[in-house]
Amino acid sequence: MIRSLYTAATGMKAQQLSIDTVSNNISNVNTAGYKKQRAEFADLMYQVMEYAGTSTSATTISPTGMEVGLGVRPTAIQKIFTQGNFKETSNQLDIAITGNGFFQVELPDGTIGYTRNGGFKLDANGTVVTADGYPLVPQITVPADTTQFTVGADGTVSVIQAGQTEANIIGQLELADFINPADLHSLGDNNYINTTASGDPIVGIPGLNGIGQTRQGFLELSNVQLVEEMTDLITGQRAYEAGSKAITTSDEMLSTVNQLKR
Repeated sequence: MIRSLYTAATGMKAQQLSIDTVSNNISNVNTAGYKKQRAEFADLMYQVMEYAGTSTSATTISPTGMEVGLGVRPTAIQKIFTQGNFKETSNQLDIAITGNGFFQVELPDGTIGYTRNGGFKLDANGTVVTADGYPLVPQITVPADTTQFTVGADGTVSVIQAGQTEANIIGQLELADFINPADLHSLGDNNYINTTASGDPIVGIPGLNGIGQTRQGFLELSNVQLVEEMTDLITGQRAYEAGSKAITTSDEMLSTVNQLKR
């Protein structure tokens, strides 16, 4: 069987994965805090027909050799944690992170999740929670008679209550950072959990030790650039078509062989 059939098939499968990844990026272009992904590939093993340096005579050697590649394989889907653009919302519960770091939230099973989506809400008890109802860690509870809710650049949370003019500090936001955030495990719903590859979280006060600051009244949008994604989509489509053409050409060659007569 012609080797190129299988080689081209690996290329088509690789481009399908690339297009799947780009499609997910485009789908989340308006998802707050979303970080785009990039499919990465490596060439497969090579079939050696002749090793470089093989003797061709008593005094000469082959300068190049012959190695035939067997296709491509996916190696990773890389998360790219560049800063997204900011959108001013003037909502007191919208908080963006400028720089490195993640908000910490308590997931239903009690583990700590991490997110860049700062579109928070209040539950029936006045607790600051995500859109899915996951409370912030450390937990922040806003008094029922609060008239003004303020989050400082250093994560200090203060409120002014009815009948008062002085602000009272009710809590402190803490952010988590990672040595290798690209290897956080995605749970969906804008949440991540740490892995062995990402390292343990480094928790600290916003603005200290390399951790980003908090900005109230802003949301961080996704870092997806539609122009780049559309370019990658076209490139992947053309490469897929080229792989399909290679399979068609190989099939035509086999057909020619099958039609040979004595």
